[in-house]
Amino acid sequence: MSDFQTSTHRERWIFQPQDLVNKWTTANRRSAEILAQYGTTRLKVDPVDGSISNPEPLPDHVVGSSSVKPLSCEEEQVMRIFYEQKIQEVCRAFKFPHKIQATAIIYFKRFYLQWSVMEHHPKHIMLTCVYASCKVEENHVSAEELGKGIQQDHQIILNNEMIVLKSLDFDLIVYAPYRSIEGFIDDMDDFCRAGNGAHQRLKDLHQTANSEVDTMMLTDAPLLYTPGQLALAALYKSNSALSVLDFERYLESVFSRQHFDCPVEQFIQIISSINHLVRMFTWLGTNTVYNTIM
Repeated sequence: MSDFQTSTHRERWIFQPQDLVNKWTTANRRSAEILAQYGTTRLKVDPVDGSISNPEPLPDHVVGSSSVKPLSCEEEQVMRIFYEQKIQEVCRAFKFPHKIQATAIIYFKRFYLQWSVMEHHPKHIMLTCVYASCKVEENHVSAEELGKGIQQDHQIILNNEMIVLKSLDFDLIVYAPYRSIEGFIDDMDDFCRAGNGAHQRLKDLHQTANSEVDTMMLTDAPLLYTPGQLALAALYKSNSALSVLDFERYLESVFSRQHFDCPVEQFIQIISSINHLVRMFTWLGTNTVYNTIM
């Protein structure tokens, strides 16, 4: 498997916050213009090659008279989060590994950097991202099995597969924080010279950090930070609750053994920024998402 440092994930899919805002705003405005011109925002997708065609234009006398109003960027964000949570629910129902869940969510996030939720229904894209993730991660589940398991038409998955792959520029190798957490836990075992009860405490830390990443995946963090940064942020927050080790001393040890682009003090600021995104998401609460959708 290729190294993250030379991957398309690092080269093409890590952004600055303003980059994300610009992409979402562009897609939202385009969709609003399509609604005004055609009276609908749903684009027609060729299931074979993923090509897109617009609906028939509205007659001149009804252009601009549609009572349907476009979603705002904020409403689109709520929709995306809702269906990212649905990805997690589907993956739990099928008992898929964390890696498949993370890959599917990142595919979903990347797709909606190119498109508005008004152009492609997120329920359809969500299912297709889970299916594509299973294929890439070699956890073979047919579209029929996936559709049947969640009582959805499997043809929806197949019809959207090519547009999803094209929108991802076929960059399908994704690096998730869960694997990085495993590596850091093993390293912490050596750092702590763990024995007896320490092994159990590290196991608890591992489990808690994975749960932190589950929440982290619903924020913008996977599009802004590397998997290693996300993993350390999750471990840092989990360790704050469990007090397994002196985390700053551990970071200094890591930095003394590996090459990093910034000093340890700056890295701690990065960790704080990531966990701030998680706190903001938690503070807003998932009820906001469900209330808006329903």
